[in-house]
Amino acid sequence: MSSKDTLVSLLSKTELFKGLALEDLEACIPSFREAKFKKGQALFTRGERATGLYLVAEGRVRLAIATEDGRELSFRHATVGELLGEIAALDGGTRSADATALTAVTTYRLDKEDFRKLWTARPVLSERLISFLCSRLRDTSGQLESIALHPMHVRLARFFLVAIGDRKPVPGKRLPLDLGMSQGELALLLGASRPKINEALGKLEEVGAIGRTLDRIFCDPLKLAEVDGSHA
Repeated sequence: MSSKDTLVSLLSKTELFKGLALEDLEACIPSFREAKFKKGQALFTRGERATGLYLVAEGRVRLAIATEDGRELSFRHATVGELLGEIAALDGGTRSADATALTAVTTYRLDKEDFRKLWTARPVLSERLISFLCSRLRDTSGQLESIALHPMHVRLARFFLVAIGDRKPVPGKRLPLDLGMSQGELALLLGASRPKINEALGKLEEVGAIGRTLDRIFCDPLKLAEVDGSHA
């Protein structure tokens, strides 16, 4: 597959660009530039002036904020086909979070001026922008609700359900889940300590919602949904 075809395929799966006609997607391609980052390297840091947005083609990027006393809260991981840095690129403001490569990462970068030209020239992209921002707002509201109102094992069950997506289990078998992150990273993402995550994993295991081996987690979507719905 050529780089052009790869980029078209990636764009067609993003919240912002999906649904656009092929000619609209192809018109966006020349504005993107490949950018690679090593594990641990910053794509951008909180407070710096935004110069563009990124589309992840390979790897995993952590979006996080840190307090003055060194505490850190991860609020999202961006993986293949996801955008990051779009808010500041839209309003021309400063970055609201740090973006750090958790693995070797390949991205396609779109400078903010080119981004503005694209949505100005193509009204259909402006319409998608509204839907995209509404989706981001709903996700943020849901995350805040989960942290504020639900105990850790319920938040963890919800996280696993999102990670499973639309995969259907084979009757009598659990679905294997590759988290792609350490337990410490999972704790940061859910706003918890590692002991709290261990305790929540134990509770999910007790009710049969998950099974664990040394390096994998196996999920029962129906039982995870029961835990998520209980809010207990």
